[in-house]
Amino acid sequence: MTAALQRVPCTVITGFLGAGKTTLIRNVLEQANGRRIAVLVNEFGDIGIDGEVLRGCGLEGCSDDDVLELANGCICCTVADDFAPALDRILALEPKVDHILIETSGLALPKPLVQAFNWPGIKSRVTVDSVVAVVDGPALAEGRVAADMEALEAQRAADESLDHDDPIEEVFDDQVACADLIILSKADLLDEGDLVSAEGRMNGHVRPGAKIVPGMNGKVDGGVLLGLGLAVENDIENRKTHHDGADDHEHDDFDTFVLDLPTVTSPDELARKVSAAAEAENVLRLKGFAHVEGKPMRLVVQAVGPRVTHHYDRPWKPDEERGTRLVVIGLKGLDRAAVEKLLAA
Repeated sequence: MTAALQRVPCTVITGFLGAGKTTLIRNVLEQANGRRIAVLVNEFGDIGIDGEVLRGCGLEGCSDDDVLELANGCICCTVADDFAPALDRILALEPKVDHILIETSGLALPKPLVQAFNWPGIKSRVTVDSVVAVVDGPALAEGRVAADMEALEAQRAADESLDHDDPIEEVFDDQVACADLIILSKADLLDEGDLVSAEGRMNGHVRPGAKIVPGMNGKVDGGVLLGLGLAVENDIENRKTHHDGADDHEHDDFDTFVLDLPTVTSPDELARKVSAAAEAENVLRLKGFAHVEGKPMRLVVQAVGPRVTHHYDRPWKPDEERGTRLVVIGLKGLDRAAVEKLLAA
């Protein structure tokens, strides 16, 4: 058997904030069919919500050891310090893993990460099976890459320190340009005209040969995502992005913070407050857990701009502190006090 065949395949899953990466990964795990799949989650925030959601998935054979988290940083910027040691831990698992899923943060560029697979000590052990970009179908159909572009445009116009005319647009374009497969999420919310509009937004950025696949509630056949065998690290120069030649990839245009809030009396009321806060402030993304008064189950809260969803995922553990903790991500200058006041009111 050749060294290439012995290497563990890795699928890099990228996509903008709230596009549906974690939902997609959970769906892939449900379709594992006996394969041992490890998940490496990278968060842009002080606590790892996505990793916790996957650990609490309740799927047979999915243990805490199979989900490894890199919190408070962008994986494309911390390859040496965090990514390589994380791979070491995954590859040391017994029994051996058959495939690795890497969920990048919403702000990460996939190309620098793929380039790291050519590093000595990494190249001989793993290979990039493919790069998958998850994009928000309803937002794209409306001509946006995020749920609340009005707040984004207002902030961009007021901030003279930004290096790029539209940094979020560039992040989106670079993620799509590097992808072998693009999942158009929430396609069940789109009619035929919306689908055409959403796909049209990506014109000029999708690389030759890349496929666009509609996804509904994160449901995409695992056979479409895994086992492509593309060895992307050997083809990286053919993936042209805005940041080619840049020495650094900065995230100075974004702020993130964690809010600890009182017990929630009503999930719907919390959703209303989250939506109001997103409308009033420059909130791009909110995610976290909430303790609902009188309920033994943990409430998962997810928001992209003013669009909010919530569901109970699992019972609180006996030794687990029950509380409401939310990660808030927005444009630089996001007013923490104002957001907290709106959510705690």
